[in-house]
Amino acid sequence: MPEVKGNAIVTGAARGIGRAIALHLASNGFHVAVSDIREEDAQAVAGEVKALGVDALVVRTDVSRAQDAESLVRTVGEAWGTVDVLVNNAGVTRDNLSVRMSEPDWDMVLNINLKGAFLCSREAARVMMQQRFGRIVNIASVAGLIGTAGQANYAASKAGLIALTKSMARELGARNVTVNAIAPGFILTEMTEQLSDKVKEGYLSQIPLKRGGTCQDIADAVGFLVSPAAGYITGTVINVSGGLVM
Repeated sequence: MPEVKGNAIVTGAARGIGRAIALHLASNGFHVAVSDIREEDAQAVAGEVKALGVDALVVRTDVSRAQDAESLVRTVGEAWGTVDVLVNNAGVTRDNLSVRMSEPDWDMVLNINLKGAFLCSREAARVMMQQRFGRIVNIASVAGLIGTAGQANYAASKAGLIALTKSMARELGARNVTVNAIAPGFILTEMTEQLSDKVKEGYLSQIPLKRGGTCQDIADAVGFLVSPAAGYITGTVINVSGGLVM
């Protein structure tokens, strides 16, 4: 059984990268609140977390709703006393060329990917500032650094998330709260598995390491940013893309 190091919230934790982050934090001694809109899948992840010897909560959350973000942080605080780590991972895509993109698809992606991270960070930061400790990690994307054709909404949301990261890092640093972002590249998930072989080959041809990333690659980066080894790092974007973006 690992030594308990703190309490973490991971949004979008029911699948893929979020699940890998939740399990990695659990294996390193964090109680984990598994936050997702897919409650059944979240329950399964919570079971995996508990099997690692720490506690887990399932909190059904629509991160784009302020009341849900507030309830998420309050629930964790009431259960465990502190909120030490927040990983804003919840995100969606609604891809299309800009000239064909609908306003609802634009709004959905910005509301979940960017507004959701803001709402959850705002609530968690209030707790972290009082306890004078906290680690916030935002899962951005290389799309937010370079743009991606057919993903104007997604790229804009992730670029905004990077700017939010830097702004909150400046605001919270004096209270020993760090705020950092990770920019994944081409990661092998259920989402990317749906791409055609031609599209996958196109990505892989541009990656110097000649492979797609794994969910564990992202989880490892999160683990570093919430560890004591990263205590003097804030406002930083860690590019985890195998060299796709340099």
